[in-house]
Amino acid sequence: MGIKKLATFEFAGYPQWGVLTEDETGIYSAFSLEEAFFIPLPETLLEFVRLGNDGLLALASAWEQNETTKAVSPIALDTVQILAPFPEVERNIFCVGKNYSDHIDELKDLAPQLAPQPTHPVIFTKAATSVIGTNEIIQSHKGITKELDYEGELAVIIGKTGIDISEAEAMNYVYGFTILNDITARDLQRNHEQWFLGKSLQTFCPMGPYLLLRDAAPSSFTITTEVNGQLRQDASTAECIFSIAHLIHTLSQGMPLMAGDVLATGTPSGVGMGFNPPRYLKTHDTVSVNISAIGTLTNTIE
Repeated sequence: MGIKKLATFEFAGYPQWGVLTEDETGIYSAFSLEEAFFIPLPETLLEFVRLGNDGLLALASAWEQNETTKAVSPIALDTVQILAPFPEVERNIFCVGKNYSDHIDELKDLAPQLAPQPTHPVIFTKAATSVIGTNEIIQSHKGITKELDYEGELAVIIGKTGIDISEAEAMNYVYGFTILNDITARDLQRNHEQWFLGKSLQTFCPMGPYLLLRDAAPSSFTITTEVNGQLRQDASTAECIFSIAHLIHTLSQGMPLMAGDVLATGTPSGVGMGFNPPRYLKTHDTVSVNISAIGTLTNTIE
């Protein structure tokens, strides 16, 4: 078995990161692997990603030694709290709007200004302070918004710094993938026109549960979103208008992408705003976004 999924977690009050077991019932602590085999590994998963291939080689060496010696045992996954892969990102999350034709179609009557299919990627950001992990609470911010919505998305983790990246080379800058729920206050989004405020309130960026390494990823992903067990979104990333390579190329023109940056690739149809009448999120609702190759990101509204 090779290394496929990484995660940040809290165990016995201590935040750390590690490698999931193949059956995903346990996690090997990077701290324990470092201590057992005297192979330096950084304290956080974000720092590890920034080491690029050198970090992966170091982790693989520790992993292979442990496969032989069994010096380190996995921690049972049901005894840890899984956190966002990067609980404290240092830059805003890059996001893409209007990247699925069906999502554009479902909004054309409600928001005609969003109806035209874009000829260039629509880019915005979410504040770094909005990130939370799976099973954490999404605050409803009732005094600020009455139209709370979900957007299940595939997120790309950038693995090395680059600028003016060609589309042909773009996938070489991908470290891995995770899930992101682009929680949105539709009334703020509408009232302020620019989307940043309506998408950046605290807890509006659930992310996780795991980081799937690029080499373990399929060529495309199926995304489903459920609210209280009811299927709302079901699509494939193969339906995206703009490919991941094109998005990376576009974002990097004249502006460096940094190792550890997160890029959310857009949401398919089935958002609450798209129903008639709209089905916005309410207190006690549970939202689960699943990408089978990665896992399930679940959060409850408070």
